[in-house]
Amino acid sequence: MIGRREFVTLLGGAAVGWPLAARAQQAAPMVGFVSGAYHERSVPLGAAFRKGLNESGIIEGQNATIEERWLDGRYERLPSLMADLVRRGVAVIASPDSATATSAAKDATTTIPIVFGTAADPVQLGLVASLAGPGGNATGINFLIGEVAAKRLSLLHELVPKAGRIAVLVNSANAVGTEATLRDVSEAAPALGLQITALKASTGPEIDTAFASLARERVDAVFVAPDVFFGNRSTQIAILAAHYWVPTAHANRPPVEAGGLMSYGTDIADVYRLVGLYTGRILKGAKPADLPVLQTAKFEFVINLHTAKLLGLDVSPSLLATADEVIE
Repeated sequence: MIGRREFVTLLGGAAVGWPLAARAQQAAPMVGFVSGAYHERSVPLGAAFRKGLNESGIIEGQNATIEERWLDGRYERLPSLMADLVRRGVAVIASPDSATATSAAKDATTTIPIVFGTAADPVQLGLVASLAGPGGNATGINFLIGEVAAKRLSLLHELVPKAGRIAVLVNSANAVGTEATLRDVSEAAPALGLQITALKASTGPEIDTAFASLARERVDAVFVAPDVFFGNRSTQIAILAAHYWVPTAHANRPPVEAGGLMSYGTDIADVYRLVGLYTGRILKGAKPADLPVLQTAKFEFVINLHTAKLLGLDVSPSLLATADEVIE
């Protein structure tokens, strides 16, 4: 039987232990995760980020916590959101899909490490000093948008050889992504004999309005910018494209599964995984200045043959053979 003195001693020890345990839990580093996507539609992307963390030995709830912030395409929230994460003392800010979010993070802090995923050139944006030696507090993954945009435009031209005027649908709320996409597509267009016009939209109704203007602008095809907002509007864009009888080119597979004509681009889930991997390495002591910016080399070309037939397009056997997937 435990005497009164031993009981008081045990109780006192437990009382000391509880705060220590609580402090140990609180001491687990916090990751501020910021995505431009819609949360309810992006569960696989969040899982890919956590997979990368796990590969580096970081397990959520054990040796790290994650504060998720999903923008749902509302980039105007970024300044206050980043300021809040800095106030909360996060150990790392991860922005896997938006140069605009990364720029906002850079504006908010010069000391907290930032791991980005960006389609734009991070050197031109001033996010890093160079790809091999980032310097500063940011590093991450580059989608190689310039090369990818030119290749996607070339493939669209092969699929729709009679198209002479291409509309580039960009998200006006994502200034960095808009500028990079328009620049890269405009640079690639002359060699293909194509004319480019910009269509800007940052809401569902604005997408409707943009497509309604296609006839007036005499547009032959639509090049959809690689933006998470448009990715989350895949069904709407596919319905509009079918209504206005216009072929569309996208950055990744889901919009093509919804009815778009084609896609060529990076496996975005793999980018999220790599951002998670780098985030984990920084949590374990690596410095962003010493981690070179990785450039993705995993691309896929998808054609929706059913959509091509509906549009009256003849897809050559050689082009079909180069596709990673043909949806029939």
